[in-house]
Amino acid sequence: MQTQSTNPYDPVGWHGTTILCVRRDGQVAMAGDGQVSLGQTVVKGNARKVRRIGAGGAVLAGFAGATADAFTLLERLEAKLERFPNQLERACVELAKDWRTDRYLRRLEAMMAVADRDRSFTLTGNGDVLEPEDGVIAIGSGGNFALAAARALITVPDVTAEEIARRAMRIAADICVYTNNNVIVETI
Repeated sequence: MQTQSTNPYDPVGWHGTTILCVRRDGQVAMAGDGQVSLGQTVVKGNARKVRRIGAGGAVLAGFAGATADAFTLLERLEAKLERFPNQLERACVELAKDWRTDRYLRRLEAMMAVADRDRSFTLTGNGDVLEPEDGVIAIGSGGNFALAAARALITVPDVTAEEIARRAMRIAADICVYTNNNVIVETI
């Protein structure tokens, strides 16, 4: 029997999404599957959970969790990026502070992975702005599967960040019932 995590910011607890961000050799690839699940039912198979935001689409953002909540956070992050252009870390920290302290935002149930040419971060409602030490981020129900696959594939020479992301997402989709093979990949 599948149970929901009691911690709303536990990436394993989010059902219906796998988001993966891979950084390698100056390229950043962010991939997200297209499956949206409601309980044990697939209600949509081609959702777009990875987007370009910020001036000129210089930032990649992927989300896991409640869709309306994620869109609210994406809008807020875009506003922070307008206020702090070319300062992704500062925009993320400011969003995380608002998310943690604002009464309305505190109720939002989502996580985000964001990246620009230089940095990648995971953002949570706990106020976390986490930068991976190995250039790989994964969130969502299939996140741990995609993360393990990407970490193994990143050691293979002559494979691009985009190819690592695509292969790792296929592996996650083969394991996680809340993840499908309809993958959208954005690169910078």
